[in-house]
Amino acid sequence: MNSPVKLTQEASEMVKNIMEKKGIPEDYKLRIGIKGGAGCLGVNYLLGFDKPREGDEEFDLDGIPVLIEKKHRMFLIGMKVDWVTKDGAAGFTFY
Repeated sequence: MNSPVKLTQEASEMVKNIMEKKGIPEDYKLRIGIKGGAGCLGVNYLLGFDKPREGDEEFDLDGIPVLIEKKHRMFLIGMKVDWVTKDGAAGFTFY
């Protein structure tokens, strides 16, 4: 099964860097998900490291183990995660 979300090269490199430098345990994976908004405010996208749970789908993105809750899949279809540095600030962004 193909992942509904993609990582840019920059995002992939940063995730791998974080995993290595922060010593993320082997049984943790990158979780990509959403936090629902109210009405027309839409959703907030989430990134973090977590253990697999019931209802998760697992993917491999450029050697990075990724978890996505099945119920979040439809909100992530076609999304890309990028690492952006601009005006002295840096962070992950979804588009």
